[in-house]
Amino acid sequence: MSQKNLVVDAAQSVTEAIQSRRCVRAFSSEPVNQKTILDIIATASRAPSGGNLQPWRVYALAGDARNELVDCVAEKMKETPFGDGPEYEIYPAELTEPYVSRRGEVAKEMYDLIGIARDDGEARMKQMGRNFSFFDAPVGLILTIDKQMGPPQFVDLGLFLGNLMLLAREQGLHTCPQEAWSLWSKTIREVVGIPENELIFCGLALGHPEPEARINTLSTPRALVDDFAAFRGF
Repeated sequence: MSQKNLVVDAAQSVTEAIQSRRCVRAFSSEPVNQKTILDIIATASRAPSGGNLQPWRVYALAGDARNELVDCVAEKMKETPFGDGPEYEIYPAELTEPYVSRRGEVAKEMYDLIGIARDDGEARMKQMGRNFSFFDAPVGLILTIDKQMGPPQFVDLGLFLGNLMLLAREQGLHTCPQEAWSLWSKTIREVVGIPENELIFCGLALGHPEPEARINTLSTPRALVDDFAAFRGF
């Protein structure tokens, strides 16, 4: 099977890191050492933030700590498959075009790629549930932000998250950012030991991609620059 959409070699430039980044949804069991994770997080913290607030916090989980969270959620999903309830609205309730179509198209492409029919709710739920094993990645990061923070600080958190993903590519690793983890905020707090004043924003699966997984060939399209950018005075 061709892996033309998945570059596994380490990125040699920022541009290459951006162009080769994918949301990987199937990871191998190959471990990632703590120093690599520490270096990625430390460098990512050079992300800019208004007033230098540096509002992000990150909890890195591997080994028994990762497995404890994954196993706990797996057990709870038997009774409450939709989690503890989100701490924020992941998508606007009244999402408009072109955003509705973009969201629908990527979902269709992903499920078609792995052979899950539109009306196969059980299979779709099972695939959704794979979020909560970090797609088998050996490392899971949980990103939080203090609840007193507002939209500008969420942008800062996003810049930090972007740095994490690009730096992972520099190490020959891949990632998948997962807002789905916000559905299990209460459980994450209990298992990981996160204080109540921190909002669970997302998880980040990190590791080496499974080379034969068809789902890892998914490459999402991007709008043309003219669709979202305006140039004046050039």
